[in-house]
Amino acid sequence: MTNTKTYKSIFISDVHLGTKDCKAELLNNFLKHNTCETLYLVGDIIDAWKIQQNRLKWKQSHTNVVRRILGHSKRDTDVIYVAGNHDEFLRPMIPYAASFGRVRLCNTFTHIGVDGKRYMVVHGDLFDGITRIAPWISFLGDRAYDFVLSLNSRFNWIRHRLGFGYWSLSKFLKHRVKRAVDFMFKFEENVTNYAKRKGYDGVICGHIHNAEIKMIGDMIYMNDGDWVESCTALVEHFDGRWEIITWQNLHV
Repeated sequence: MTNTKTYKSIFISDVHLGTKDCKAELLNNFLKHNTCETLYLVGDIIDAWKIQQNRLKWKQSHTNVVRRILGHSKRDTDVIYVAGNHDEFLRPMIPYAASFGRVRLCNTFTHIGVDGKRYMVVHGDLFDGITRIAPWISFLGDRAYDFVLSLNSRFNWIRHRLGFGYWSLSKFLKHRVKRAVDFMFKFEENVTNYAKRKGYDGVICGHIHNAEIKMIGDMIYMNDGDWVESCTALVEHFDGRWEIITWQNLHV
């Protein structure tokens, strides 16, 4: 039996509900066994791009995730929804509706950590050179990413039949491609430099599907990853420690 753990804060992003590769069952299981005072949804929770392309793959497990999040909010968990590029349909609503029921909606949010530091919480697409400078490149990347994920599923089915464990082909490829992309557009530097100019001590974001905690100069950079490949969340402990949790198996 897995005991429920409670954290000061939990940050998740890039769930992409509505797509076939969304690991909704794992996320629902994670939210069942982990609670917090504040739950941050750091963008791309719903994939409206797929809805617009008539490629919606909504399952009962996706509805279960929404119900689980609303269930947390009803039990006095503050839920902060920071819009991303795949759920940017929410952004025009931000000036007119600060919250939907118990869920607060925003573009950015200031999180005051247990350590007393100020963190800018933002999805990150606004600082991604690909998305802002050439949207058509981002679109091609999204389609190519779908192909790699499909290839990855078939590849791992063969590995499973041969008795090997899971290996993320798409993460392997993207990690190498992303190095070149980050060199050109300097995503991490862009977002941390902006936060520094605004007086923050650090940044918490998603968008690039790469969970990480590191220092960039004197700024703290934290990315909570995704729930398509790595199934990771960023958590803040009550003693101020930060940790990335990977949840790749269902717990009872």
